[in-house]
Amino acid sequence: MALFLALCLLVLKFSVTDSAEEVPNTLNEACIGTGGSFFLEIGIYTDRCPEAEAIIFSWVEKAVSEDPRMAASLLRLHFHDCFGCDASVLLDDTPSFVGEKTAAPNLNSLRGFEVIDAIKSDLESVCPETVSCADILAVAARDSVVLSGGPGWEVQTGRRDSLTASKTAANNNIPGPNSNVATLVANFQNAGLTLNDMVALSGAHTMGKARCFTFGSRLNGNSNSNGPEINVEFLQSLQQLCSVSDVNATLAHLDLVTPSTFDNQYYVNLLSGEGLLVSDQVLVTGDDRTREIVESYASDPMVFFEDFRGSVIKMGSLGVLTGENGEIRTNCRTVNQL
Repeated sequence: MALFLALCLLVLKFSVTDSAEEVPNTLNEACIGTGGSFFLEIGIYTDRCPEAEAIIFSWVEKAVSEDPRMAASLLRLHFHDCFGCDASVLLDDTPSFVGEKTAAPNLNSLRGFEVIDAIKSDLESVCPETVSCADILAVAARDSVVLSGGPGWEVQTGRRDSLTASKTAANNNIPGPNSNVATLVANFQNAGLTLNDMVALSGAHTMGKARCFTFGSRLNGNSNSNGPEINVEFLQSLQQLCSVSDVNATLAHLDLVTPSTFDNQYYVNLLSGEGLLVSDQVLVTGDDRTREIVESYASDPMVFFEDFRGSVIKMGSLGVLTGENGEIRTNCRTVNQL
């Protein structure tokens, strides 16, 4: 998987133009040859496992009804599995192998693994060795958005699961919560996603929570995101919330207004100086281009929904394994035994 991505990104490096807005399909074009896709298809399980998407939806629906925050968690799992959507993020450490779960962006952050386990177990009983863990993540992410009031989309499937993982890649490729706009753009562009994709996908922070330590620089006033539009009242409320002794355990809503609803409130919050993470608020204070996109999404939720739909589909095709590459794991936490 790492070699495949390296080759893709090498081609990308020499094919990117000067404008980030002009390369929406560069990675796909570089890595898929003339076939037009990574052999991902809509409805690939219609004949192989017709119950697949219904089974996934029922488990996601159950999990979200019991814990509304789980919708954000399952969406986050898909995001952190990509760039390189191959279920590598699900692999547990072993005595001879270190996976991605302990990487800095994932440790004490990712959750929902038990939901994926339950879905996989059910699918294995109905359609053994058919539905990949990577496809489960992609479909569960879509269902989480829909169940939270967001847009739906047809998920392209046919991904296969990786045989390994890379903690180093997870540390290097997933932007941190204190990233500035330049860093965010670089991370996304290196994977073949545009500046517009980055702002649209950041809208996933319209749901979920984050621990106090992830936005500490916002509280201390040491961030460039605390510009002239600083919302003092908002920051004081966060300082009070995070004044407890265990800041590693204390959680704050990424969107205080509608924390369990997938909507455009995240962008409205940014314009009011109420972005929780530095990497959120800099979309308004750090770059005129990203601010303009934020303003368009804040004023029209349908524009955001349409752009998010397109960007998440694009993201879900990055670095996938298909054909004879990888495998269909029977247990999402471990590779199959030879």
